[in-house]
Amino acid sequence: MAEPLRIAYSPCPNDTFVFHAWAHGLVPGAAAPEVTFADIDITNGLAERGELDVLKISYGQLPWVLDEYALLPCGGALGRGCGPLVLTREPGTDLTGRRVAVPSERSTAYLLFRLWAAKAVPGGFGEIVVLPFHEIMPAVRDGRVDAGLVIHEARFTYQQYGLHNLADMGEAWEQETGLPIPLGAIIARRSLGAERLRELSAAIRTSVALAWENPAASRPYVLAHAQEMDPDVADRHIALYVNEFTGDLGEAGYAAVHGLLTRAAAEGLVPAIDPGALAF
Repeated sequence: MAEPLRIAYSPCPNDTFVFHAWAHGLVPGAAAPEVTFADIDITNGLAERGELDVLKISYGQLPWVLDEYALLPCGGALGRGCGPLVLTREPGTDLTGRRVAVPSERSTAYLLFRLWAAKAVPGGFGEIVVLPFHEIMPAVRDGRVDAGLVIHEARFTYQQYGLHNLADMGEAWEQETGLPIPLGAIIARRSLGAERLRELSAAIRTSVALAWENPAASRPYVLAHAQEMDPDVADRHIALYVNEFTGDLGEAGYAAVHGLLTRAAAEGLVPAIDPGALAF
């Protein structure tokens, strides 16, 4: 009997919602994978080390792993109106020379932030500090950093920390490009072969379709892994990050990914990629 595929994705509501059916053996003809839960900074590292078969990673990590992993055309997170935010204690703070916390330097959030800052903060920052994303808002609130780049459900909760939204990275990206924001990618080992990769893509698309058809089925799984998140916030999280691009990247999705990585490479933030590397 073949070993189950090993997959890693985050405990965030959008991932558990998307993968619920597949993870529970509810996708016809597709065996349930062996699931590891890990935040995106961990899965980025797993991918770079070539561990596991299928992973959810940041698009900011993709250029470093494309030799070994293929980008799958479904299951990931792209969207509109869902970009990272730069938060400060006071509105209108000038970030020149300031200390800024970010959740990772291998993330879409960081790439969008640096592309924005190249124009908005021409004098440059004082220091970039990497913190786990759940520690960033308290660090800004307590004055340990001057600003913080936040992701995920922080879009809905930052006011509880008395913080202000200095800039929306997704809004800046969409105004400049007209493209959706590429956040999280689903990748699989190229060594599995093109036919197996197509089968995996079909299984993930079916898992997404089943989640949309019967949202209540995944709710216990979503809330069990949502780290004490308020159920309403979990629902808003899913509504924001699970959309048409989750079912299929499509032309606009691939254009967004290529556009982000091309701009980031031009700024020296990521290695340049061959456009053909985004297909398998």
